[in-house]
Amino acid sequence: MFEDTFKTKKVKKLFYLTSILLFTFCSNQQKKINPKIEIIDKSIESIIDVYSEIEIIADSILLPEGPVWHNDSKSLFFTDVISNKVLKWNKSDGVSDYLFPSGNTGYAPNFGKGILGANGLSIDEKGSLILCQHGDRRIASIGNLNSKEKNLETVIDNYKGKRLNSPNDLTISKRGEIYFTDPPFVFFDLDSFKFRKTKMKELDFNGVYKYNPKSNEIALISKEIQTPNGIGLTPDETYLYVNQMGKPFSDSESQIKKIDLKNMKVETFFEGKELVEKFNDGKDFDGMVVHSSGNIFTSGPGGLLVISPEGELKARIDVGHITNCTLDTNENYLYVTGFLDNPKVYRMKLK
Repeated sequence: MFEDTFKTKKVKKLFYLTSILLFTFCSNQQKKINPKIEIIDKSIESIIDVYSEIEIIADSILLPEGPVWHNDSKSLFFTDVISNKVLKWNKSDGVSDYLFPSGNTGYAPNFGKGILGANGLSIDEKGSLILCQHGDRRIASIGNLNSKEKNLETVIDNYKGKRLNSPNDLTISKRGEIYFTDPPFVFFDLDSFKFRKTKMKELDFNGVYKYNPKSNEIALISKEIQTPNGIGLTPDETYLYVNQMGKPFSDSESQIKKIDLKNMKVETFFEGKELVEKFNDGKDFDGMVVHSSGNIFTSGPGGLLVISPEGELKARIDVGHITNCTLDTNENYLYVTGFLDNPKVYRMKLK
């Protein structure tokens, strides 16, 4: 009797385990690898889910840019550089206008048209929204994201008394220092797709800077990078990555630069020439975000690139022509903004 009961329990347990394995196998069989995700090195699958769908969470934005995640409100803030707006998205409410005007309020001289709105966004340790303003040619802040009164305050607008070009993108260190790029996109003519020469440009270079809000000091990190754009710190904050745009935005090659913050030495971290020639799609290095693993998600030739801390291309995600990307606080989702010919905002689940 005891032996029969034992055998029955054993058979039931075996049946139960077989059912689980069969269900898991069938579920995996139903999953399809997303053809837009190209894995070059399988080690990157530790953070990238090849089965992940790429969702469109916003559409018909003229020129989406500067995405940043606000964890308190579980919302994504991003800019429309042409419409001069900051917009907000969350799962419950969808897309809504947050701020207008966002980057061109009449604070500084410019040509009055073009890509004048806010571009890069970040959130500092106090919870303030920090904006790179093209038209106003400054870094500005909004102290309280939840307030109905959205008062813009100047953070920094000059270097040694000369007005900045048009701050484009930024990243904030754990110590609260603001690293930002300052290309002259306020003077970029969308019709001719060229930079205009003008006396309004007071600096004779396009810099990469560090601003310390506590001491109110600005330091020039580099003026070697002809058209600096996206920017990010390594997880240990000893190095700074800066995207160098290629033609027609500069005479240089499309590259990612790496700056040693101890001695300010600039070196080429990733060369984009091969990808430019391979895809010939007009895409360039624009915005980036650095994952806690040290891997870099960046716009580039061929779409969204994932590059290791050693400078090796690990994956490519085809979401069309894009401008920028960011991660949520827990790095569960990657958010991506499109370019003029791809005016959408995307979301992709990570592992």
